[in-house]
Amino acid sequence: MYVGRFVVVGPDVAAYRVSSRSFPNRRAYERDGAVVVGPTADAPETDNPYIAYNCLREAAGHAVVGNGSHVDPITEKLELGYPARDALVTALHALDFEKDDYDTPRVAGVLTPDGSAVVGTVRRDALLVREVTEPTLVATYEKDTPEPFAFDAADANEAARTAYDLSFEHAVCAVGVARTDDGYETAIVND
Repeated sequence: MYVGRFVVVGPDVAAYRVSSRSFPNRRAYERDGAVVVGPTADAPETDNPYIAYNCLREAAGHAVVGNGSHVDPITEKLELGYPARDALVTALHALDFEKDDYDTPRVAGVLTPDGSAVVGTVRRDALLVREVTEPTLVATYEKDTPEPFAFDAADANEAARTAYDLSFEHAVCAVGVARTDDGYETAIVND
């Protein structure tokens, strides 16, 4: 099944995976304290604004994952003191779904410093934001409503690897983030 890009957010870990039929020549890498998704050196040139973006950032004790440019305004709102739910709602509502040929939904998740987690999506017909107490998945296609999801990763490496290895089609790269005693740890899988 092809579900496109997705996040899995649970109380202590989160993961984001790029799955792509149209732009598979991408990778995740660290830059300036963020994890970025961008084209590989051999990727064909494109003017598509949706293929390069920060997909993981930390701010004010929170970790944010998502499939596009909305990760930055969510992070900015958290830095201003917004609760995670409000930061997600504000940024997703303002940016809306992607204006591409598929009206691709935006998906995002936040791990908070108090041990809670929030997941959200904005698609053509809905804006859904939920606090979650168990691992929850939301994807750009097919699974575009947050739903409980079996995801037993205990750390960032396991979260990234597990997300990458899920049976959904066209895996490109994945990132994982996990809450630790000192903040968050992150991991990247590019296979």
